[in-house]
Amino acid sequence: MKITFRTAQLRDLEFLKTVEKLSFPPHRQSNSKSLRLSVISTFQEVWLAETKVRHNTVQVADAILFPHRKTLRIYSIAVMPEYRGKGVGHKLIEKIKEHAALRGFLSISLEADADNVSLVKWYIDHGFTVKEKLPDYYGKSEDAVRMSVCLENIHANNESSILAMRNFIVVDNASKWSLDIDSAEVISAKDYITGPRFHNIPNARVFNMCNSYRYQSLGYYVSLLASARDHRAMPNVTTIRDFTNLSIIRNFTDDIDEVIQRSLKNVEGNYFSLIICFGHATEKGFDKLAREIYQLFESPILKVTFARSKDWSIRRIAPMSTGSLNSLDRTDIEKYAKEYFSHKRYNKHRMKNYLYDLAILTDRKEKYPPSNKQAMEEFRKAAEEIGFNTEFITKEDYDRLPEFDALFIRETTSVNDHTYLFSRRAYSEGLVVIDDPWSIMRCSNKMFLYERMERARIPVPKTRMMTKGVSLSEVKFDIPFPVILKQPDGSFSKGMYKVADIDEMKEKLELMYKTSELIVAQEFVRSDYDWRIGVLDGAPLFASKYYMAKDHWQIYNWSKEGNEALHAGDSETVPVDKVPGYIINTALKACSLIGDGLYGVDIKDIDGKPCLIEINDNPNLDCGIEDKVLGKELYLRVMRSILCRIEKERGVPKYVSSD
Repeated sequence: MKITFRTAQLRDLEFLKTVEKLSFPPHRQSNSKSLRLSVISTFQEVWLAETKVRHNTVQVADAILFPHRKTLRIYSIAVMPEYRGKGVGHKLIEKIKEHAALRGFLSISLEADADNVSLVKWYIDHGFTVKEKLPDYYGKSEDAVRMSVCLENIHANNESSILAMRNFIVVDNASKWSLDIDSAEVISAKDYITGPRFHNIPNARVFNMCNSYRYQSLGYYVSLLASARDHRAMPNVTTIRDFTNLSIIRNFTDDIDEVIQRSLKNVEGNYFSLIICFGHATEKGFDKLAREIYQLFESPILKVTFARSKDWSIRRIAPMSTGSLNSLDRTDIEKYAKEYFSHKRYNKHRMKNYLYDLAILTDRKEKYPPSNKQAMEEFRKAAEEIGFNTEFITKEDYDRLPEFDALFIRETTSVNDHTYLFSRRAYSEGLVVIDDPWSIMRCSNKMFLYERMERARIPVPKTRMMTKGVSLSEVKFDIPFPVILKQPDGSFSKGMYKVADIDEMKEKLELMYKTSELIVAQEFVRSDYDWRIGVLDGAPLFASKYYMAKDHWQIYNWSKEGNEALHAGDSETVPVDKVPGYIINTALKACSLIGDGLYGVDIKDIDGKPCLIEINDNPNLDCGIEDKVLGKELYLRVMRSILCRIEKERGVPKYVSSD
């Protein structure tokens, strides 16, 4: 019997409903609405198998597929009763395997009725293995088994596999390029834009080397379509459009100012230009500077213009097209490209298949990180259990962000350092990121925070903004002493002073004005402990009491730096349902004004009334403290949140069976 396959259309809904009814029990059938959504979904694939009977085309089977990042999931296969046992299902499975291999998937997965022994054996005969049992998957006492087949052997023997061609170098005319690179394929811009095989390839990286990036040129549309296809483009549209903004450039390059000054100290004149090709300086002696800049602004070819007044500064950074180069010939570009792609970073074969790639940003040298070593290991194990391939990265890995699907920041965040730049870059690249850039910005600035809370009528200590050059008499200062003075962007209770009177306040303000022209003055609210309510996705995650350090008014006594036993107060984590309702409600309402990320809300309980102190965008999650109640589940909830955010962003539907 000859079987052909095609994509289902809305006109096929009646057949889809019929084959569902004839193949599955009522409570396992997809209803009309679900089938319609599957057909029109940009994520799901619905196939029909057809054959010819007396010159008429007859529909004999269907398959609904869910393409994930590394795995193609078979949601359902259904064959009309009169065609069962005639090899239709076999041909459908083989076609799915062929399709998955060409699309670059590493495995195919499915769920099958655990009690249907013949069905499970049929899948085993087709190369699938049982991975786990899923109790009550279809309903009460209706278990399933999850099965999968690995496609790595198929990929290893199939040189035309998309897995082996996941890096694409896009140029105007591919015939003029002689690049011979195992891990990258040179294609034309027109092929990438119009070729059907590039529409749904997962995990592709697009290195855009077209002759022009101007608005609405082929080069511009290559990067634009790469973004639409969930490919990682270099340069992306944000890079192409935003590098004319000098303030963004300076913000990004503050951290490498020392390298700039050291690298250019012997350059004569007041202007200098450097071309960077795949991370290499085309002029000798500037390799270190080229690598640092390339990590911040990833683009195949960059031109950086420097100017000197007192010190050197960057005046302009722009991605360059090959057509605009005079001082660099094609041979040089090919040499640098070959060296770039010779690294194994784009050719890794993992021992295990994962749904997505997660980067966790850490600083191994940070003395008081948001999560201790044990907690980081728990995050890694939870991520792997959820389906993430996890890698701990550092600030040196900025240029590698496009390799991942999500970024989880686990070092102390600040608007003025690399953590914010990582968050902003990840967000612009389409990664799911916690902490997101707006949460970092909003939570780190106490001026924003208190203004936002007061407008929403959330109780906070009485607060005033002190401005450099404006005397206390002019502002009619009305907060009773003692008063707490805070840097607007201070964190971990640092940069804070408790002042007893007006003279001490003037003294401390003079000191603090050296680093900020605005200082937050706040009423001192006395308490033995602060509630810390962890909030994730708008729901409480944990609840801890942080007690004040011994003989001190803060949780941490930074004056006793170096002796943790002396400068840290005790802590106690309790079940969320044991926390007063007004504390939880205040925390949730406050976070709703910031975003939907991961937050730690500090609240004092004063005679049965809440008083919000601050919201932290990067709360402590330490093993032995915040996980005291939930244990492993705390880490799993964070990882599930990241997974759900990825799949929500990509339109992955959720089907839940009820009892």
